[in-house]
Amino acid sequence: MKDLALTGAPDTFSRILLSAVLASCLALPGMAATPPAGDDEPPRHGAAGREGSGPDTLADSPQILQEKNRNLRVTPLKGLERPWALAFLPDGAILVTERPGRLRRVNADFTLDPQPVSGIPIVLNSAYKGLMDVALHPDYAANRWVYFTYSRRLPGETDDNWDRLTGPAGTSVLARGRYDGAHRLEDVEDLFIARAATSGVSAARIVFGKDGKVYMSIGAPSYNLAHGGTNRVGHVDEAQDPASHAGKVLRLNDDGSVPADNPFFNVSGYLPEIFALGVRNTTGIVVHPGTGDIWEVEHGPNGGDEINIVRAGRNYGWPLVSYGRAYSGERSGAGSGPVLPGPSAPGMEEPLLHWYPSIAPGGLAIYDGDRFPEWRGHALIGGLQSTQLHRVELTAQGLPREHHSLLLRLGQRIREVREGPDGLLYLLTDHDRGAILRVAPASD
Repeated sequence: MKDLALTGAPDTFSRILLSAVLASCLALPGMAATPPAGDDEPPRHGAAGREGSGPDTLADSPQILQEKNRNLRVTPLKGLERPWALAFLPDGAILVTERPGRLRRVNADFTLDPQPVSGIPIVLNSAYKGLMDVALHPDYAANRWVYFTYSRRLPGETDDNWDRLTGPAGTSVLARGRYDGAHRLEDVEDLFIARAATSGVSAARIVFGKDGKVYMSIGAPSYNLAHGGTNRVGHVDEAQDPASHAGKVLRLNDDGSVPADNPFFNVSGYLPEIFALGVRNTTGIVVHPGTGDIWEVEHGPNGGDEINIVRAGRNYGWPLVSYGRAYSGERSGAGSGPVLPGPSAPGMEEPLLHWYPSIAPGGLAIYDGDRFPEWRGHALIGGLQSTQLHRVELTAQGLPREHHSLLLRLGQRIREVREGPDGLLYLLTDHDRGAILRVAPASD
């Protein structure tokens, strides 16, 4: 059994526990003592989360998949290496980041341009680091700005001082360049460089809010907790350190400067870019199309993956509270600071929902299109470890109600989930020989 626990503040609504039989997503033997093949540990030899899955099992031609109450047509486009994120261009094309440091263009006719887009800086590509998210400026039609996040080395890092488990610590950078519409980014500039010793995980997601600000997540170190050692740089409780960007959601102006209305602007001891703290490793961040709220999905350590609604100045608890467990089997909440024995505590925000065991979530989307009208308002979450697309029905009040599993037969680690301008779904598979998948009603 895999539990999808729906949680919330006790004075807001009661806890609900839904249990769905997901036999093909059960934890692998011994998983309680070892990290899942999600973002906390790279997949071994390109493997997915279960036997009989991976890039070699993906068909070259469109497939019709029979899902509950809905048949889906899945059209793959292969030829990508570790694709991580995508953004839709006004001309119908798609920009796709590849973690090793390439920006690719998928043409409007759903063919892959063989020539990468130039202008991306040299990235630090190791374990959990590389070229990551991509987003268009809200006024892209006028200014042509393409925003992206990437990892780069810290000063003095060389090939001789890599961490055995994670590679160079590096840090996360927000950058932008003007896209010429073909094969080049011009006027590329770094806008923001995180002050964080992200020696554990360093996923950096971005989204433009309805206020025009850039919301950027920075992953928190975790190997001190995960492997019983001491991080070469930093501590797992860096997510609670107001002088670090690690384990935070940041809020920036579109030029990388700090908005004066940020919750910790001019607050002594706090970095002014911080919007919220206590997140672990955000793998998806979106704007809810109805409310305008910022939603994020994040990895727990060994279970305890979460969806949170991110609000100004709030603390989401990592690593002091968590519904997950350390890879040793101990409950999370360890670190160099105080240890709290349970998953919740005063002053810490409850997740909207959490999973145990881990699904190792990928991207997140809130569907708002008309091609799948019965899904409108539902949350769609990629599964890396679970190798499926998770659909969570939400009530009119935005509370989780029911969970559905989709695309399990594909056997793919799903890194990214986006709704296209055409109302179809576009997914990225997390493999060395990765692909972009276009998901449409079978009747198309």
